Amino acid sequence: MVLVINTGSSSIKMALIAMDSEQLIAEGMADRLGEPGAALRWSINGRPSDSRPADRDHAGAMQQMLETLFAHIDKQAIRAVGHRVVHGGERFEEPALLDDASIQAIEDISHLAPLHNPANLVGIRAALLHLPSIPHIAVFDTAFHHAMPQHASQYAVPHTWYSDYGVRRYGFHGTSHHYVGLEAARRLKREFADCRMITAHLGNGCSAAAIAGGASVDTTMGMTPLEGLVMGTRSGDVDPGLHDFIARQSGLSLAQITDALNRQSGLLGLSELSNDMRTLLKAVEQGDERAALAVDVFCYRLAKSLAALAVPLGHVDALIFTGGIGEHAAAVRARTVELLGVLGASLDESLNETHGADSNGLISPEESLPVFVIATNEEAMIARYVRDAALEKDGEMNGGKESQS
Repeated sequence: MVLVINTGSSSIKMALIAMDSEQLIAEGMADRLGEPGAALRWSINGRPSDSRPADRDHAGAMQQMLETLFAHIDKQAIRAVGHRVVHGGERFEEPALLDDASIQAIEDISHLAPLHNPANLVGIRAALLHLPSIPHIAVFDTAFHHAMPQHASQYAVPHTWYSDYGVRRYGFHGTSHHYVGLEAARRLKREFADCRMITAHLGNGCSAAAIAGGASVDTTMGMTPLEGLVMGTRSGDVDPGLHDFIARQSGLSLAQITDALNRQSGLLGLSELSNDMRTLLKAVEQGDERAALAVDVFCYRLAKSLAALAVPLGHVDALIFTGGIGEHAAAVRARTVELLGVLGASLDESLNETHGADSNGLISPEESLPVFVIATNEEAMIARYVRDAALEKDGEMNGGKESQS
């Protein structure tokens, strides 16, 4: 079994996965850490449990979560731990065994993701204290996009910004794009490396990717998760001159403007109602014009970006929707695909309404570009990376022993 850990600034998520079947054995969540309402929840072998963290910091919550897990699961059955790390920069192009050197390297690039990597490191260090005798492996959101060619990854800015500060497009949601891409190839009964597809991960955070040759060749997010599509509270693409304009007009600082673009924009900013697509779609039915505008902007910008991602592919074999919105919002898929006639895409209305439940996720008619709804499973994908990395490490160790004997 592989234990997957995802540590945020105020939360810890865990998933225990049996790798022979990719069955989810247990999943846990400690959230609102550091706040009075901190809570800890587990579901182990289908049995739920709730408690309050005895300690509100990450280290204490980590210990309590593991103690709860090991009260029901044999600790010796866990062969490796996988840690989600948001940003790998150019240093990490694949999963990495965590040791003093790799942890320091993650810390050295934390300026690229100051809201995420430091929190990831807190979780890594806490877990290493409690599970020191098995491999811990970092899996990076950016790694799947490392193969993007320079003409896709570079910004048209002074070259020293790249050479001195690492300013370039990195992309995110890599484990999700990789997982649904593999699953789409399986459903198409084709080799993943031979498929050219566009994947759209749509949730509170949104990104799309063009996949060819088994790797991402372009994506909508950039140096940070703020670039690209309209999201729940993030603006996505805006005129770079907006920062200076708003600073001069409002007196807000650069930090305040950036925070507003991350936390007060997107669907929330447009609608002034909610960042939740479900709430907005209900409001649209009740005649809320601002909610309608938010949904229209979201779908229009999404369709434009999906069409643009066909450029690096040459031709498209499939379009895949995933994530909370992508998997469950039939109206969003319908509005978006309606704008994608240029790709030869259309939907079967009845299949779309049922999210492809009875058609192996396919929601398009026979004459259309295949359009799928595929549920993402980032934890399973991280566990696969960890399994492969751990096996590779074992092979190196065994090879070393054999060569010495």
